[in-house]
Amino acid sequence: QVQLVESGGGLVQSGGSLRLSCAASGLTFSSYAMGWFRQAPGKEREFVAGRSGGSTTYADSVKGRFTISRDGAKNAVYLHMNSLKPEDTAVYYCAYGSRWYVPRDPEVYDYWGQGTQVTVSS
Repeated sequence: QVQLVESGGGLVQSGGSLRLSCAASGLTFSSYAMGWFRQAPGKEREFVAGRSGGSTTYADSVKGRFTISRDGAKNAVYLHMNSLKPEDTAVYYCAYGSRWYVPRDPEVYDYWGQGTQVTVSS
C-alpha cells in the first residue's frame, strides 16, 4: 500500500523558513516525478515545485525562495522554504506521479499525502 506522509508545517513569521518533509512507503521515488502543491482556502490546488530524475522545476512565485531535494536513502522528499510570505499560507501536499518529467497538473499525479498546514504571519 502506497503512503505519502508530509510533516514540518507550522506557524512562522514573514521572512522565516520551514522545511517540509514527505516520507514514502510502498514505493520508491526513483526517477519518477515528485511534486509539491499547495492549496489556500477558496483557491485551487497549485503547483509549487517538483523533481524528476535530476531535474527540478518551480512555480514563478517561489523561484529563488524554495528548494526541492530528495534523500534516496530515506525515501523522502523535502521542500526547503525561505523568505516566506503571508501569501505562502496554504496546506502543502506532496504527490507522486509515474512520469519522467514534472507535471504541473495535479490530475496527472497518482498518489497524494494528507497535507500539512503552513501559516505565515505578517
